[in-house]
Amino acid sequence: MMTTPIQPFTEIDPGKLEAITPSQFLTFTMPHPIHLHRLLRVAVCDSPLANADDSSPSISVVFVPKNRETDWNFCTESGHMQLLLKLRVSRLILIGDLPPHQGPSIYKLPPVSQTAEKERLLNELKPLMIPLLPKSIFTSDNGLRKIVFLTAVEDAAYRVTVAKVASPIVGEFLVEDVELVGFSDRNKQLRRRLRFKRMPKVIQSQALLVPIIGDDEATTQTDLESLRNIESATFEPDTRVLVHHYLIAMVSCLSLIASHLAQFFRPKALCFGIGGGVLLSFLDTQMKFEVTGVEIDPMVIMASTFHFGFNRLNSIRLIIKDAIETIQNFPNREPPKVEKFDVIFVDLDSSDAKIGFCAPPQEFCKKHVFEGLRLLLDEQGGLIMNVVPLNKVFYETLVKELKEIFHKVYEIDVKNADNFVVMAIVSPPSFVTFEYLFLNKLKSLIPGTYWNSVVEL
Repeated sequence: MMTTPIQPFTEIDPGKLEAITPSQFLTFTMPHPIHLHRLLRVAVCDSPLANADDSSPSISVVFVPKNRETDWNFCTESGHMQLLLKLRVSRLILIGDLPPHQGPSIYKLPPVSQTAEKERLLNELKPLMIPLLPKSIFTSDNGLRKIVFLTAVEDAAYRVTVAKVASPIVGEFLVEDVELVGFSDRNKQLRRRLRFKRMPKVIQSQALLVPIIGDDEATTQTDLESLRNIESATFEPDTRVLVHHYLIAMVSCLSLIASHLAQFFRPKALCFGIGGGVLLSFLDTQMKFEVTGVEIDPMVIMASTFHFGFNRLNSIRLIIKDAIETIQNFPNREPPKVEKFDVIFVDLDSSDAKIGFCAPPQEFCKKHVFEGLRLLLDEQGGLIMNVVPLNKVFYETLVKELKEIFHKVYEIDVKNADNFVVMAIVSPPSFVTFEYLFLNKLKSLIPGTYWNSVVEL
């Protein structure tokens, strides 16, 4: 998704900034107030949900971290829109250095700037903000006092782009290796991540990243930059351990149908949405499920195979098709070969950045889709969904429709960006004497973070 062309501020019609205009997006340059030889890039983004007649609009000014000017979060319209919707403001003003023509493939967290320098920049910028504010913000009080000034937080101490892929279906996406901030030298946390340009603030998939050093070399270094400088070093994702919190919560929900799953040597799982394939790999290799995955984009499957080690043993059946179409026309759905699954996982999200991040997509959350999923489940099976609701009404409607189709509905609040995991079971669980074997296995593989967080809705 391309941004609006950058123009000098002097060429912007001031009338466009005097009022909130839903979905308006403008970018322009202005001189840096301290380093006069440099230019600042400024973006003004108005919420699609805003009321143009709002007499008290909310405004946030966000400073782009140094050296991240070319990151999708800060140079694409979709990135701006996601940030605005997350902050829930009427107008977002984004300020940063003018990005170079070619973005770096490596990012390193710069040293923390001196407080005095930050304060000086903020004080110099405040008067320059006045032309960027809607007239309605100025009352008897100083309108500038109503503005929230923020600096974007970075969770990566070091990040390198491993691959950039262009897909005609999901658009451009990245595979990145990342070292997380906030960990000691002895306990560095490394991750491999998948990110889509259409939803730049969302980490679609992430896995534990393990460095492999040749026998002829030894090192005490644990940071990603130093490890990458070792000639023999390679990096492998480890999908035997889940690190994405919502995936941990999704797998924890299997405890609700443990009595059913314990009856099978290899229970059957159907997964809508593959991403990096981390969940499917975990179910296949660690939980010993017979796994079927549904993904519309073959380029995503290719990236997950090459960069996340997905399905290297060809033990996972793949269906390359749209999720809703697959539900409606599932293979072997007609008698006498009706295929049933013990659990269905749904991990799909919206492709429209202007409505905000939404999972599952609105078109998926329909009664006839849930009824189709119900028909694919065993009578003791369960449906597990990653849910990031657009709003309260979206969530309440989703739960209501599930309750009309399934026996009971449960929730885990992931407490991460309004993320919930919802599970619906087809019928009351029936106790079997050896279900503890499945539960013990599950608890040995999954941290206990969410074991006591399941609540019935």
